[in-house]
Amino acid sequence: MASERPLRIGITCYPSVGGSGILASALGEELARRGHEAHFISYERPFRLPADAPRLFFHPVVINSYELFKYPDYTLPLSVKMAEVSRDHGLDVLHVHYAVPHATAAILGQSMLPPGQRPRVVTTLHGTDTTLLGRDAGYGPAITYALDRSDAVTTVSAYLEQETRQLLSVRRPIDVIHNFFEPHKPRRSREEVRRELGVGREALLLHSSNLRAVKRIDLLLECCARIRPRESFKLLVLAGASFAPFMGDVRRLGLEDRVIVRENVTEIEDYLQAADIGLFTSDMESFCLSILEAMCFSCPSVAAAVGGIPEVVVSGSSGLLVAPGDADAFTRAVESLICDPARRAELGTSARQRARELFSADVIVTRYEGLYRRVCALGRG
Repeated sequence: MASERPLRIGITCYPSVGGSGILASALGEELARRGHEAHFISYERPFRLPADAPRLFFHPVVINSYELFKYPDYTLPLSVKMAEVSRDHGLDVLHVHYAVPHATAAILGQSMLPPGQRPRVVTTLHGTDTTLLGRDAGYGPAITYALDRSDAVTTVSAYLEQETRQLLSVRRPIDVIHNFFEPHKPRRSREEVRRELGVGREALLLHSSNLRAVKRIDLLLECCARIRPRESFKLLVLAGASFAPFMGDVRRLGLEDRVIVRENVTEIEDYLQAADIGLFTSDMESFCLSILEAMCFSCPSVAAAVGGIPEVVVSGSSGLLVAPGDADAFTRAVESLICDPARRAELGTSARQRARELFSADVIVTRYEGLYRRVCALGRG
């Protein structure tokens, strides 16, 4: 593959904090490191995307508010920008993350170009575009159309592939390509970070998410309130949105001195290395990139056995999985790891090894490169 010419990949994702945008940004970085060009097309520069890396470009989509429209339209300006960037930079592939509106915009943008200039369209599904919008009669047909017209479709877990087939009656091939995480070197030592957080001998629990309702922050805090002894832990929340709506629960549960919050952290590795146990109480996850991020730093997680999480964590080997919504089960599992550092270390070592073997950039980005080459071999148009 080294003898083949570098590819020019357009990437569109939601730029806000969330697994899909973080994965897309990391993919672009890795592609650029491998000599390809990665052109990001979105209304904002994606979260965590470097501003000055070679072969990494950002093309903003301008959204105008016209009185004619009750709501500002994003799909049409996005499709025009996709066509423009594809034409001006000779893109080989438009890799879009989320079917709506990104895949629909890519297919429209593709059709604006002459047949010889049309990039191939690769659509990656991350979860709610299938499990939520796919059930909505106002979106489902558009999603099905976008998937049918894409040159390749991928999902981030086998669970999501099965859900997509069942909910949307998809019959076409779907590639399961899991998420990956390639951590940067932390800027500070574990000891420095724990001092900053005011953590001594306590076990540092970690939760990282965009705090959406499906993440069940209420259950997360309820579990922490039940942990005994109370002084045995502190909880660090790396929040991708304002944590203010949950401070009432923190006070009600008497957790003011147990909960530490850091919002919109880009250098996440500093905090990952300081953590001892991940805690993820989601009602549903298609993969849960946050668990993988912790695994890369030998931090085992206690998580709900839902969606694609069992594809990431082997319960009892690289972490502990419990029934979703069961606060007692979460609490017991966390307490068992707090009081048994040796078991915690054993699970952490296994978690890191599993992350390297199955979910590294070397494994996953190579699969995406192969997919791009495969669809490009189909020719243009």
